[in-house]
Amino acid sequence: MGRSQETLGKKEVRNKKDKKRKEKAQKRALKKIDGKKRSFNEMLAYVDESGKISPTPPDPDKKILVDIDSIELTITRNSPEMIINSERKGIVTFFNDSKGFGFIRDLESNEKVFVHINNLVDRVKENDLIVFELGKGPRGLTAIKVKLFKE
Repeated sequence: MGRSQETLGKKEVRNKKDKKRKEKAQKRALKKIDGKKRSFNEMLAYVDESGKISPTPPDPDKKILVDIDSIELTITRNSPEMIINSERKGIVTFFNDSKGFGFIRDLESNEKVFVHINNLVDRVKENDLIVFELGKGPRGLTAIKVKLFKE
């Protein structure tokens, strides 16, 4: 098929791709004209003892040996300690009545938590202040026993 068979949408896509290709070629040509080649050593960055990035390597005299066994790796997100806290406050950020699910933003951890319509005690809508408990769902944390917050 020739280009005469192309639709308007296909022509627009082809024109956009051609435009991007030409822009890339122009950028490459400008880089060649500048002629500034950077060596590998100029591209290196180092982290000093206070954690800041610097262009100079750190002083070997300030080197501190760390015992590997003393390093403790933990995951704070969705940890079991979070689930122990029974009642949490949150705001309904999204809820679709027709599909029966939504999301709650936990006010303590600022995490989004999934909520299903079967776990609602009271009827909720977006921007409602609610109280809920965390439970384990098939894909992660789920809000259960969701009810409106009353002071």
